[in-house]
Amino acid sequence: MAKASAPVPPPTYDLERELAAEGAAVVAGVDEVGRGAWAGPVLVCAAVTDGSPPPEGLTDSKRLSPRRRTAMAQQVRDWVRDHAFGQASPAEIDELGMTEALRLAANRALEALSVRPDAVLLDGKHDYLGAPWTVRTRVKADLTCVSVAAASVLAKVHRDALMAELDTEYPGYGFATGAGYPSPAHRAALAERGPTPHHRMTWSYLDRLPRWRHLRRVRPGAADGQLSLLD
Repeated sequence: MAKASAPVPPPTYDLERELAAEGAAVVAGVDEVGRGAWAGPVLVCAAVTDGSPPPEGLTDSKRLSPRRRTAMAQQVRDWVRDHAFGQASPAEIDELGMTEALRLAANRALEALSVRPDAVLLDGKHDYLGAPWTVRTRVKADLTCVSVAAASVLAKVHRDALMAELDTEYPGYGFATGAGYPSPAHRAALAERGPTPHHRMTWSYLDRLPRWRHLRRVRPGAADGQLSLLD
């Protein structure tokens, strides 16, 4: 009999407190969604908490069912001290590459906050933000750090809603359920109808679509083939 997996501990304020001890009065947790999608923006959320206990069950958005995630997002919106979104469009991703697009989206989110953070917590090991922000990276921060977990849930629900709106304009691509990622419905619609104005046109999925591969753009300076998610 397979052993049951151990329960995942809830996120804590350990890293936020560590930064506070170093002088950061305001810490923003930052997380992104949409990096690996073929269509739609890459979206970043910046969330600032007041140090109070988070909603029960808060965790990385990927560990929540869609229904639970939507309910959690409402609780988080009511609880956080502040939050803001920033995004980079598919055209900006094509022009700048993913690293610069992420930086652009994150700056837009951070600058939209009502108070400027003294430090920023990023999920992962790559600091795509850099100066002038004071950045601390942490692998699985969306699972272990309260402010990043909050940003994770808010970002996912917000982008899913944006993609559901696109689904009404471009039905058949599965945007409402697949959010622009390469689902079977999305692949089939691309093969038959080609890309929409919301598709990323420098990505190599177009090379596998005989009727539409001529539409693929090559970003100057980018290597041929699938663009790196942190190119």
